[in-house]
Amino acid sequence: MSGLGDGGLAQRLAAVDWQQVSDGLNHSGCAVIPQLLTPQDCQALAALYAQPAVFRSRIVMQRHGFGNGEYQYFGYPLPDLVQGLRTSVYPHLAPMANRWYEQMGLQPRFPAEHADFVARCHAAGQQRPTPLLVQYEAGDYNCLHQDLYGEHVFPLQMVVLLAQPGQDFTGGELVLTEQRPRMQSRVEVLALRQGDAAVFAVQQRPVQGSRGSYRVTMRHGVSRIRSGRRHTLGVIFHDAS
Repeated sequence: MSGLGDGGLAQRLAAVDWQQVSDGLNHSGCAVIPQLLTPQDCQALAALYAQPAVFRSRIVMQRHGFGNGEYQYFGYPLPDLVQGLRTSVYPHLAPMANRWYEQMGLQPRFPAEHADFVARCHAAGQQRPTPLLVQYEAGDYNCLHQDLYGEHVFPLQMVVLLAQPGQDFTGGELVLTEQRPRMQSRVEVLALRQGDAAVFAVQQRPVQGSRGSYRVTMRHGVSRIRSGRRHTLGVIFHDAS
């Protein structure tokens, strides 16, 4: 599997316009990084779904009322590419997360390096890794939800679409909702391409109003898969209790 060692992912991350990512997150609570992973990376990651030894648990969504479909949480040590994404994307997002928390009047602040944040999670008993692979078949969907997992929550997360829309599957758009105080909810639908990464708010984000910043509540899900099979990588930066 391709990883940071070959320089490919490192070069792609270095080429990302992180100011544009920040602007998108501030404007709508989400931003897309086009073609962050190559088709070969995507295929290699999707193939891991059939290798139970790399996962710590498997969740069947309909058993818990989460929707239809299933996903598996990776165990430690994470695959190189997943670990590389987690540790190399986090430093770009931590300053954005700190600005959000400051605007919302929340504590704590997030350290510059992911290893230090994971150490904070582990010290609080959140020691189970949360990156996951999701598999959907025709008719499957994911209900609107938030990926929290414990007291320590990093306010941004990332998903990468591993399948090719229109070829491997149809339907299955990423859906984001924003619940605003005393207003109707706003919906954002992201039609990703294979290898695209979407970064979005986990739970809340600040919005500038006429009297200063206020908080809106974010949730995300996936619309119904019309045909085929869809694999997605989820990169959550906090660990689970």
